[in-house]
Amino acid sequence: MFPTTYDTETELSAVNSILGSIGQTPVTVLDFNNPEVAMIYRTLQEVSNQCQAEGWVFNTEYRYPLLPNSNNEILFPQNVLQWDLSDTEGPWKDVIKRQGKLYDKLAHTYEFTEKVHLDVVWKFPFEDLPHPFKQYITFRAAKLTVAKLMSDPQLFQLLSDQEMVARATCMEYECNQGDYNYLGYPRGTAGKNYRPYQALIR
Repeated sequence: MFPTTYDTETELSAVNSILGSIGQTPVTVLDFNNPEVAMIYRTLQEVSNQCQAEGWVFNTEYRYPLLPNSNNEILFPQNVLQWDLSDTEGPWKDVIKRQGKLYDKLAHTYEFTEKVHLDVVWKFPFEDLPHPFKQYITFRAAKLTVAKLMSDPQLFQLLSDQEMVARATCMEYECNQGDYNYLGYPRGTAGKNYRPYQALIR
């Protein structure tokens, strides 16, 4: 039976919501010796990675500085899903990740004497995600779980509909938090909206 509530504030509650969607009883701990729990948890993690890798306002940072260590090497952060060299670095660097470190293909070296700025999409733990994204990830993971374990087209469609609604809520969150505009103002700046009364005071 499909759960009547969808409490997805923790990984455990998300797993229990998915278990509820396939008619299984909830668990009190994430016991990975239980095949169903382990499979659902892996699915939840995969969907979380896929969702976060799209790059949203809550997990994207521009011009993030990476500093060289005492060996003049820049170790690459482990929780990065996507990244690109910031435009402000100019054309004289072409860096990639190699052996867990930044490597400059133009200079043919791992050595950096100054910080490098990257545009980064971070991977966050499930508990740190905004609530709309927790719901979206859980509904999507539940749909995939139903596809793997059950042959119930009606339940699959119901979860697909819920997933689309949750996705729309994520897009609304993104637009509200991102303050995007079609005029293309640079990041960190904003334009002043037209105010009709200004025409009257000239």
